[in-house]
Amino acid sequence: MDSQTSQPSQASQSPHPPHTFQVDLRGLVDLLSHHLYSGPKVYLRELLQNAVDAVTARRAAEPDAPARVRLYAADGTLRVEDSGVGLTESDVHSLLATIGRSSKRAEGLQEARSEFLGQFGIGLLACFVVAERIRVVSRSARTPQAPPVEWTASDDGSYTVRTLPGAERPEPGTTVYLTARAGAAEWLAPERVLALARHFGALLPYDVRVGDEPVTELPAPWDRAYPGPAGRRAALARHCRELFGFTPLDSIDLDVPLAGIRGVAYVLPSAVSPAQRATHRVHLKGMLLTERAEQLLPDWAFFVRCVLDTDSLRPTASRESLYEDETLAAVRDALGERIRSWLTGLAAGDPERLAAFLAVHHLGVKSLARHDRDMLRTMLPWLPFETTDGQLSLAEFARRHPVVHFTRTVEEFRQVAPIASAQGIGVVNGGYTYDGELVQALPQVLPGAVVAELDAETVTAHLDAVDPGEELALSGFLAAARATLDPLGCDVVLRSFHPLSVPALHLDDRDARHEQARAAAEDRADDLWAGILGSLRGSAPRARLVLNHLNPLVRRIAALRDRELIGTATESLYGQALLMAQRPLRPADSALLNRAFIGLLAWATHGEGDGR
Repeated sequence: MDSQTSQPSQASQSPHPPHTFQVDLRGLVDLLSHHLYSGPKVYLRELLQNAVDAVTARRAAEPDAPARVRLYAADGTLRVEDSGVGLTESDVHSLLATIGRSSKRAEGLQEARSEFLGQFGIGLLACFVVAERIRVVSRSARTPQAPPVEWTASDDGSYTVRTLPGAERPEPGTTVYLTARAGAAEWLAPERVLALARHFGALLPYDVRVGDEPVTELPAPWDRAYPGPAGRRAALARHCRELFGFTPLDSIDLDVPLAGIRGVAYVLPSAVSPAQRATHRVHLKGMLLTERAEQLLPDWAFFVRCVLDTDSLRPTASRESLYEDETLAAVRDALGERIRSWLTGLAAGDPERLAAFLAVHHLGVKSLARHDRDMLRTMLPWLPFETTDGQLSLAEFARRHPVVHFTRTVEEFRQVAPIASAQGIGVVNGGYTYDGELVQALPQVLPGAVVAELDAETVTAHLDAVDPGEELALSGFLAAARATLDPLGCDVVLRSFHPLSVPALHLDDRDARHEQARAAAEDRADDLWAGILGSLRGSAPRARLVLNHLNPLVRRIAALRDRELIGTATESLYGQALLMAQRPLRPADSALLNRAFIGLLAWATHGEGDGR
């Protein structure tokens, strides 16, 4: 557009000066207490955090400066004293009275920013969650000649600032006084303050006390010296009971120096669902950040609970969870590697502990082994699978059977396991979580292993054929049986197999089930959809009912001459085979079972009513 015809911007034409946002402090406090923070208890963490940051700032310039934080609670009031860097009058106006500004941005402190706990400048504002009045008295260590300054604020948003005589606070540092708001006095009670201080500050690096009671417990349990491995294991087990409420199967050191992480992972003593989100306890530079860190470990490591201290992870604005960024992703990978190394160490040197662990948490290891071929190779001799030979590892099962057959569902395995075992066919149940994938990955880590999915054709081929003469003699019976089950999409086959107690075996595969589902949908559809579904009819093999010629009941049924009774008996064998396979029944199958039951009752009671 030509510059002569362009219009000046609206801002340049506006005669009105810009306005500044007004903040309703009471509304903001309500927002903090109900939406940003998990509860009122965080006020004490904010006080501790400010005090520790002030000490850290002073020691950056004076390494030998005292490092003390003291808390005194009585009669609905709390006093918090620190020997930190302190504030001047200009600092007070600039920092304490401006929401969102942080003293960590002050000139001269930027280079030490990474040493601070706080990052968001909310600071004392959180104290209004429990207090109606806050009074701060501070003297600057960076400007020793400046007089002490007092800042007093109320929850209505008003504050006053005045300077004090030097005798009011002769030493640098800050004292914060809180007066409880109505209904919140319990949060400032001495026993509650001590409990909260220990909850949040047990690993803080400075001398923190509530009255005369020490708060910190250093060094951390995982950094303490113990008489030996057994003593250390017992001490960490006690720590786990106190912290998480369970006695761990084992403990795993989490030491990642490059990420500034030290801690321990405790192995759960009972199985948990992989879908259950694990929560962990994370300290940031000694201050408890969260007890609900869900994204700290890889999803597959759901069998451990962690407690650690870090100086590298970034907190969210509420400082109650972790910010998802590249650093957290790198830490997650590093901690996962520590847990993986622990597993491989057990496999190499402590098979008894590994067996105890896998008895509870084999699912987690299988989840890891799906994506990690080295882990699968390491765990191969140990991971249990359900097979026709009992609970075995894949390595042992492959040594016993030249072909490792597997089923994709638990129902298929239950259907064929007794028959396959009697015929010498080795089958692994691949229907459980991760098992099918691991069986198919077997040739990648065990050269020479042959894996094949078990289907109806394979099972039928391993069953003994009936003598042709005998089968010809039963052709009438077989024709009647086939006619009965043909509407259900099922063929009838006569074979001889063990165990003798199984009269009939229902065999199908995924293709056959898909064809059954398509046919059922075609029957229910209108003419248009029936035509479309009919065009999708495949050439998949039909399901089959394999009758056991060695079973006495089948022999008696085969000798019947009444076609109606043969049909009823065939339906009964079909229904019993479905139930044995624990398959979900289609409406047509349920109707068949009811019809067969009524038919058998009618046949059994035939003639009773006429006195015969």
